[in-house]
Amino acid sequence: MPDLLRSTWDEPRPHHAPQRVWRDWALVGVLVPAAVLEGALRTDLPWRTLSVIVVVGLVPTLLWRRTRPLLMLAIAFGTTSLVPLITGGYREEPYTSAFLLILVYSVVRWGSGREAVIGLTIVIGGACLSMTVRHLALADVIGGLTVVFAAVALGAAMRYRARFRMRELDQVKLLERERLARDLHDTVAHHVSAIAIRAQAGLATSVSQPGAAADALRLIEAEASRALAEMRAMVRVLRRDQPVDLAPNPRVADLARLAARPRTGPSVEVDLFGDLDDVHPSVGAAIYRVVQESVTNARRHARHATRIEVHVAADDTSVHLRVSDDGDGSARSTATPGYGLIGMFERVTLLGGTCAAGPDPDRGWTVTATLPRNGSTA
Repeated sequence: MPDLLRSTWDEPRPHHAPQRVWRDWALVGVLVPAAVLEGALRTDLPWRTLSVIVVVGLVPTLLWRRTRPLLMLAIAFGTTSLVPLITGGYREEPYTSAFLLILVYSVVRWGSGREAVIGLTIVIGGACLSMTVRHLALADVIGGLTVVFAAVALGAAMRYRARFRMRELDQVKLLERERLARDLHDTVAHHVSAIAIRAQAGLATSVSQPGAAADALRLIEAEASRALAEMRAMVRVLRRDQPVDLAPNPRVADLARLAARPRTGPSVEVDLFGDLDDVHPSVGAAIYRVVQESVTNARRHARHATRIEVHVAADDTSVHLRVSDDGDGSARSTATPGYGLIGMFERVTLLGGTCAAGPDPDRGWTVTATLPRNGSTA
């Protein structure tokens, strides 16, 4: 238990918290007139003017609920706890004051561990003070605390869900980096193996030219063998001691295999343009992986799709890719990006390219990518 409390206290704030979004402004724009309207219509609300002033004055705290969650909560609950002392202990809460639960949620969702603990202490302390001053019934106390702890539970659930999501994204990126390491290894290993073979051939013919040439060839062979050994050891570590896959890397020319018409689902049409023969092997493998993932996603998620078009065009400096389908993209446009799509973006970015995916204006879904044909990394 002490370790759990210590880890909670030392937990940092979530990274990349948005400062404020349009929903915050919309919420403020709705709550302010709603509080004024409630004060005008509720004749049974005592201290109506004071209640409206307090609610309207505290609504702007929502604009800083992510960047200053503890300060905003302390201001809001400190103010609402002092008001019963001014009104003589009796104060009917306006309905619009329920927005204070958003501040309770925010301090748990966006605050650090110590901010969350201090904030909940302020909330519970304010509730105890309110119960003492207003002489609330036990049922009201239990109901109020239940609502508060529901907001706390929701904030904690969203916080740890986001953290779990980030861990999964990091895992996907790590796996994609391992696959890229394997592709780069196989590419470089091919050239280094050729150097080693030529060095061995030089040794075989060095009888007629002994001396310096033979020594240089021995150094070339030793360096090539050492480079192969070191690179294989590095990739073995990246693969976490998994068996080595000796299958050749896919190339742009292998995209024709994806055009084989399946028994069910949309057909695939592959069009290749430009000089694609001397594209860097790592770029060719990346193009194949992006097309493969895009076609797989289209077959799985594109509703009512009949055709998937793949266009790959190369110029002097870049290779351009476009994969589109004619399915219903409306359902996919609001979905969270899948891990395969994130892996595609990671691979293309590591090779110095750009990648984008989204729905077409009329119908369908399109994935586009541009990579440097020489395979230079960012």
